[in-house]
Amino acid sequence: MGEIVVHRGVLRNTTVHVDDTGGTGRPVVLIHGWPLTGRSWMYQVPALRKAGYRAVTYDRRGFGRSDKPLTGYSYDTLAEDLHAILTELDLHDTTLVGFSMGGGEVARYLGDYGRLRLRSVVFAASVTPYLMRTPNNREGPMRMATAAKMTASLTANREAFYDRFVTDVFSVDGRLKVTDSQRMEALDMCREAGRLPALECLAAFGNTDFRDDLVRATLPTLVLHGDGDSTVPFDGSAARTHAAIPGSQLVALRGAPHGCNISHSDEFNEALLTFLRG
Repeated sequence: MGEIVVHRGVLRNTTVHVDDTGGTGRPVVLIHGWPLTGRSWMYQVPALRKAGYRAVTYDRRGFGRSDKPLTGYSYDTLAEDLHAILTELDLHDTTLVGFSMGGGEVARYLGDYGRLRLRSVVFAASVTPYLMRTPNNREGPMRMATAAKMTASLTANREAFYDRFVTDVFSVDGRLKVTDSQRMEALDMCREAGRLPALECLAAFGNTDFRDDLVRATLPTLVLHGDGDSTVPFDGSAARTHAAIPGSQLVALRGAPHGCNISHSDEFNEALLTFLRG
């Protein structure tokens, strides 16, 4: 575990917290969802390590144990941060696994850096290809009114917003799919998010168009998503991401909510490890 400088500034640097299992196995870099931390991969890291892979997680800038600067929450900057981590750890033949908001970082990394240092990519419950419904994106699953309501609720009462959000993330048709302990663990991660970073990233993942980035996904790709996801609905995200990437694999986790890497961790891990072995 340690800190990596992802940006060197005139007055101060920006560092992010990284956890690395080390070893000589093929690297798998796991990029967490909003507004959680790298600890949200707690059920994937042991499985990857047991299978012989080198698992790397990190807290996105603004979240968890990482620095919380006032700027730098566009996907271009977040992809630069990811590139800095891969470079600092000298990772090659890497698989990127982006969950929810993290799927956007995978897409933008492809758009900005192509296949550099990569072997394959995974879009898990991802916000790609473009979340917001607009005149030129009529299949977008998020309406502007919904985004505005989320922003207002998060601004007014963070604790109440996160409590409701975490419940929704782990629910299908109003039924919670995790234990109360798991729900509270996720809520604790939310509380570590900076106020400004949480709002800035909410705007970023809602309003960023990744359709041109996905064109550069010319490497093995897995799209992994819960078919009961009401936070980032399957048809508006996973199905469209799969259609946008020729040759990609699509795995729908039956009855799984948005937080499928926790609620359906065994099925999630099986799909991920099968893809990695391919």
